[in-house]
Amino acid sequence: MQKPKAVFNWSGGKDSALALQKVFQENKFEVIALLTTFNEADESSSAHSVPLTLMEKQAKAIGIELYPIFINKSPGDYEHKMLQAVEYFKRKGVKHFIFGDLYLDEIRTYRESKLNPHGIEVVEPIWSNSPEETIQTFLNSGLKAKIITTQADKLDESYIGQDLTPELINNLPIDVDVCGENGEYHTFVYAGNIFKNEVELEIEKAYKLSFDIKLDTGEMKTYEYWQAKLS
Repeated sequence: MQKPKAVFNWSGGKDSALALQKVFQENKFEVIALLTTFNEADESSSAHSVPLTLMEKQAKAIGIELYPIFINKSPGDYEHKMLQAVEYFKRKGVKHFIFGDLYLDEIRTYRESKLNPHGIEVVEPIWSNSPEETIQTFLNSGLKAKIITTQADKLDESYIGQDLTPELINNLPIDVDVCGENGEYHTFVYAGNIFKNEVELEIEKAYKLSFDIKLDTGEMKTYEYWQAKLS
């Protein structure tokens, strides 16, 4: 019996890798592409600022084609290009988009509101797992990941480039979600049983980024992050 075709929405981080590993283990779908959005200006991934070249190496090591979407800052560009991608994959017989979300209802609701009307079902392999359960599953999975971004007021520059290990997780500050679900940290997965070979990466340096965000109250708040420069 032929498995239904699916597109995996790939960030390159630990949750994506864990969800993809589960998809492979359950063997219910034929994943025909890893879809990733990139900033058009510098060709870095929208989620974790990973260079396109490294994401391509990840995809090649996994053995699934990377389908990049390049987004600019013009209003509506993201939704327009995502819709183009949906129509492209529908012509290839795809009816499922897979994500690595955990439990944020508003994200799942948003995805379903955008994809369901076009005949695409949202699949969430690791949905509803607690952060503690998810990080333990990751640590037992054989996957390897390095921290490439941290929220500066939560985790300092010294965390950049560190591997996710039981010791690191156990020693995180008490106000940091163990999975980084509140944006405390992001990762790049470079090895494990979903890869045919280890993805080589070098962290040249860490640099600080600042963003001014307007809150629902109308107040402006500055968020600072440490970001790895990868090559």
